[in-house]
Amino acid sequence: MTKEEIYNQLKSVLIQSFMIDEDDISLDADLYQDLDFDSIDAIDLAAKIHSVTGKQLKPEQFKGVRTIGDAVDVVDELLSKG
Repeated sequence: MTKEEIYNQLKSVLIQSFMIDEDDISLDADLYQDLDFDSIDAIDLAAKIHSVTGKQLKPEQFKGVRTIGDAVDVVDELLSKG
């Protein structure tokens, strides 16, 4: 899966599961500042990532995630480890 495919998957999850307007979604969008995420939303997003990738995200892997671009990088790293 390429980073662009990961981004598109995340974008789809954010629109469908979190009711976020597509216009608000970009790689630079801050999950907490721009998209009003809280810690529960972050856990939900990690669970959605697990359902899409089949890979379990550890809490420490998601700790440094602030932007959608960060989330794409974490998923990319997770998938590249196989």
